[in-house]
Amino acid sequence: MVFDYLIVGAGLYGATFAYFATQKGKKCLVVDKRPFLGGNVYCQNIQGINVHKYGAHIFHTNDKKVWNFVNSFVEFNRYTNCPIANYKGQIFNLPFNMNTFYQMWGVTSPSEAQDIINKQRQEENIAKVENLEQQAISLVGKDIYTYLIKEYTEKQWGRSCKDLPAFIIKRLPVRFTYDNNYFNDSYQGIPIGGYNKLIHGLLNGIECKTQVDFFANKTELEQMAKKIIFTGKIDEYYDYCFGKLDYRSISFETEVLPMDNFQGNAVVNYTSLDQPFTRIIEHKHFEVENPCYNEKITVISKEYPTEWKEGMEPFYPVNDEKNSQLYAKYKELSKKEKNVLFGGRLGEYKYYDMDDVISKAMKDAEEEIR
Repeated sequence: MVFDYLIVGAGLYGATFAYFATQKGKKCLVVDKRPFLGGNVYCQNIQGINVHKYGAHIFHTNDKKVWNFVNSFVEFNRYTNCPIANYKGQIFNLPFNMNTFYQMWGVTSPSEAQDIINKQRQEENIAKVENLEQQAISLVGKDIYTYLIKEYTEKQWGRSCKDLPAFIIKRLPVRFTYDNNYFNDSYQGIPIGGYNKLIHGLLNGIECKTQVDFFANKTELEQMAKKIIFTGKIDEYYDYCFGKLDYRSISFETEVLPMDNFQGNAVVNYTSLDQPFTRIIEHKHFEVENPCYNEKITVISKEYPTEWKEGMEPFYPVNDEKNSQLYAKYKELSKKEKNVLFGGRLGEYKYYDMDDVISKAMKDAEEEIR
């Protein structure tokens, strides 16, 4: 055994764990089946623009330790996430705030907005919140739910809002101030030069191999290290012995356009079903300090959610009751492993923000290597 740890997956969890293990004197081998490092935060440089190949990744956190840690590898800019929503040509500010309420109802004071939301909430007579639809209406009323949540969410998840758990919508902020900043976190930004700089900083000096399929080379790879850190799909690791967990995937349609500015914002959500994509990302707006920002070229990506099938990238775990029960069975199996640690969004079948992934990898490395 040449290595202390074989780390399967070169995304944020795997790269962070590898960094801390190496700092503690351990020898790591990182493998990834993709032809590049970084997992879903990988950025592709297209004519000078750092394109978020797997969707918009905006780093935000309240954890000063994590913020200082990532900034020790690459400087972050002061990008503030202020997405907008397009509902059949009508434009609304996100997250839901006084600008949204003015655009929806023409109200200008918090009390007017609260009165409308309270009235719509009472009209629905929701005694107990049992699904996403009821949660959304309880938060922002029927109008905003209908225009800005219902169809967008059903495109995103491929399921009726009545069949989705309420907790999904709790991530959305609702404010009675004129504040378009999506996140409440103290720290927010994009790495100047792209996320590749962060990943390469984490993995500097660590042996990494891309285009390596763990399952196709499982016997050989397992013999190379004392322990495995597995960040892939936990159900696949166990050969789907209890059945397959559900995931949502996304396909991307990326275009290079001969103009300096396509939509005037980095993120525009399309919330109605008459558009098959959920949003358009214009990547140059993430880095206004980029030397090519004012040049007459831009790159956009349309995002099309779909149910995951073999050969696709799994993006989001579907944390409904059926899948939660199925994951619990795999979790019990994983507890019996002495030489395998599961981590990350796929390994733990859990939606993680980037700062949470890094924090969890830090914690797991500290507990694992004493």
